[in-house]
Amino acid sequence: MRMRPSPVFWLLLCFVSNSLLYAQKKQPQVYYPDKNLWEKRTPESMGMNAALLKEAIDFAIQSETNAPRDLKEAHYLSAFGREPFGFPVGPMKERGAPSGLIIKNGYIVAEWGTPQRVDLTFSVAKSFVSTVVGLAVQNGLIASVNDKVHPYMAPVIPYTPARLGENKADLLRQEEVIELFNTEHNQKITWDHLLRQTSDWEGTLWGKPDWADRPQGSSAEWLTRPRNEPGTVYKYNDTRVNVLALAALNIWRRPLPMVLKEKILDPIGASDTWRWTGYENSWIVLDGVLVQSVSGGSHWGGGMFINAYDQARFGYLTLRRGRWKDKQLIDESWIRMALTPTTAEKTYGFMNYFLNTDKTLYPSAPATAFAHIGAGTNMVYVDPENDIVIVARWIDNKALDGLIGRVLKSMER
Repeated sequence: MRMRPSPVFWLLLCFVSNSLLYAQKKQPQVYYPDKNLWEKRTPESMGMNAALLKEAIDFAIQSETNAPRDLKEAHYLSAFGREPFGFPVGPMKERGAPSGLIIKNGYIVAEWGTPQRVDLTFSVAKSFVSTVVGLAVQNGLIASVNDKVHPYMAPVIPYTPARLGENKADLLRQEEVIELFNTEHNQKITWDHLLRQTSDWEGTLWGKPDWADRPQGSSAEWLTRPRNEPGTVYKYNDTRVNVLALAALNIWRRPLPMVLKEKILDPIGASDTWRWTGYENSWIVLDGVLVQSVSGGSHWGGGMFINAYDQARFGYLTLRRGRWKDKQLIDESWIRMALTPTTAEKTYGFMNYFLNTDKTLYPSAPATAFAHIGAGTNMVYVDPENDIVIVARWIDNKALDGLIGRVLKSMER
């Protein structure tokens, strides 16, 4: 004989169902913009003071960097142009005027300048390099970031058409492949060391020696100094960033811009106007196909050409811990690792996540805030506590905290 549910059972079921329905109604929906459609809201509707927000924008415009808008001229007037082997080998273009936008709860509440303009983003490109490495971990191409890189590497075949007319007998002992990690020191390097810029990798890549980037100390010691044990010393170095980009290309066996497009930028609705490039001499032969290895910045030209809206979409993706709508594009565990301070440099996580540990970088911001930073300055500020993303382009580096502080002040009740 089957027992019928008691009236108490039905009452409990009704109570649970109503509770779940109520909870779903109470939970705010997270907004994600569609491609070519990013909804705008007034500052007031987002709980912000429009007058104070305008003051922040005026401050950003007035704080334009004093570097020339001609980026080649700016390069040679800066310390970059005075470094050994400091000449550009990748494309550059004249930059625009200050521009940017402010995202609150996913909606555009303010913008200035020409945010649709495509410009170099300099070292914000390093965040794209670390992202494609993270995707390699997700896809099982890298077992752990704590693995040494050397065992993963196949020989890299550079494309050198200039050698076609050379006498092979004269080149008998010349290397014809690139072995990134074949020295005793380089064999100790892990993916994590490269991601955190603590590898002290030794060598030359694309005509740029590691010691020639931001050289320190006496020139007599540049080539002879003892190597630091990987993981012990932080040194911002674009040659080593390019080593990571080439290593990632070597394991993906696909151009990194295509990986980024397919797995990140297309899913988040980025425009079709961005381009990620390398150098005139950073071509390799991969599986019988010519592929350009991209650069993780624009120190020597090249890098990521992108508009402010696409920068903001990427910043918003990292604010949402790698999630976009109903898909986890970047594992949340990867974002957590990227936001973990580096032992040798507490305000740096994975490249190019600059952390506000102890409110050191941006005293006006929460300690949980972080930013993707590139020269220019190009800033993609991400503030999970306040659900804010700020993109600011061509602003003086010393004005960043002032801009952030003014934007956050506009939220005060």
